[in-house]
Amino acid sequence: MAATKSQGRGFIIFIAGLTIAAAGMAYFSSGSGKFALIVGLAALAASFIVFLKIKPDEGPVAAKSQPFVHRLIGLTAAFLGWFVTLYGLHLSDAVSARMMSALFGLLVSLVGSLYLLPSAANKNAIWKG
Repeated sequence: MAATKSQGRGFIIFIAGLTIAAAGMAYFSSGSGKFALIVGLAALAASFIVFLKIKPDEGPVAAKSQPFVHRLIGLTAAFLGWFVTLYGLHLSDAVSARMMSALFGLLVSLVGSLYLLPSAANKNAIWKG
């Protein structure tokens, strides 16, 4: 839920724009689909403008900045796991080899998502300050 009216208005515009843009992508081959995509993207842009306008009203950020390199390593591991999974499907026709590459890719992705990224966020956590 939004804390203020402007946050709620921006969120409603965002959800409506996202829904309209998705419908436009689904029916892109028709003229109305292209129009819906343009309207949806315009609504998304409007919601981002609303969000940027209300950001200064929130006050100072309580959390300190997190280490950039640590976050980058976590994100890289999370995305690398999915690339390993997708690339592993093309390496072999054997089901067992595909299963092993999918499990390895899932493991790499989970390590990045559940271990590296939270540890980066906990480096400068509020309760440690």
